[in-house]
Amino acid sequence: MSEGHTDVTTPAPAEPVVSCAEECGVRDVQDRLGDRWTVHVVVELAAGPRRFKELQRLVDGVSQRMLTFTLRRLERDGLVSRQVFPTTPPQVAYSLTETGHSMTHLIKQLIDWSLDHRSTIARSREAWDARNPA
Repeated sequence: MSEGHTDVTTPAPAEPVVSCAEECGVRDVQDRLGDRWTVHVVVELAAGPRRFKELQRLVDGVSQRMLTFTLRRLERDGLVSRQVFPTTPPQVAYSLTETGHSMTHLIKQLIDWSLDHRSTIARSREAWDARNPA
């Protein structure tokens, strides 16, 4: 460094890929997509309308209570619509709304990313576990 040089030179920080400086609503979406059953339910409904019991069979491991809770939350958010048929006993079918269908593109990207990086993540976990036994 020269005698008269007193400025510290550092590279300019890279522009972030994403940011959410103000309230951008991402937490609501994250809460919905981050729960245990939403993605599974949306994936099944992407194929078309489903009755409750059919959804319960397709979403492996979900209880009746949790499926009901998940469907109600998705309906409240405008992602799923519920149609009641006037039969005895009443039949109910669930389907994705237009907004729900638009979310399937994000889920597809997440699934693709997961498949592309699954082995890298597994190797990283094995290495970390080997360095941190216990």
